[in-house]
Amino acid sequence: MAHYFENDDKVKTNEMTHQVKIRNLDLSFITDHGVFSKKGLDFGTRTLLESIPIEQMNGSILDFGCGYGPIGIFLKKYNQNFLIHMIDINKRSLNLALKNAILNDVVVNIYESDMYQNVSTKFDYIVTNPPIRVGKKILYEILLQAKKHLKVGGKIYFVIHKDQGAKSVMKDMKNEYEVTLITKNKGFYVICLKVH
Repeated sequence: MAHYFENDDKVKTNEMTHQVKIRNLDLSFITDHGVFSKKGLDFGTRTLLESIPIEQMNGSILDFGCGYGPIGIFLKKYNQNFLIHMIDINKRSLNLALKNAILNDVVVNIYESDMYQNVSTKFDYIVTNPPIRVGKKILYEILLQAKKHLKVGGKIYFVIHKDQGAKSVMKDMKNEYEVTLITKNKGFYVICLKVH
């Protein structure tokens, strides 16, 4: 099986449109084979978006590993003043994210990036449902390298399941960040890492 963080042109295409309601906002998302959560908004991403303190946030946000775009597009729809960048390594995901930005009538910056390779600016926030299947080593790289792309006092909000090592991630990040557990929901932990 091809992973959604790889580019595999052999994966057949079968686009589907899903209607989604997040925090009373109605959104539509086109998904496809070969991208994460093709059946619509996954529970982890929903938990993340419904629990982060959006009202207290302002400035610039990086949606890391944006997939078909639910995080960045929802945040921009919620607050048009956010400056949103959305990155992914999967070309099919990026094409869907572009279509979904148009479909939901939002203006966001969407571009290809392997990790943070093409990220040249610093953000107030990084919001992500990180690609856990890449393994712990790369997950830690994503979280630790984020520091270089966050402003002073910047924060990462991310979701991870307890079976994927949520508790050990929180413990291991304490040396690098101020760590806060935002919420727990059916085994999913929404965690905030703040740059000292």
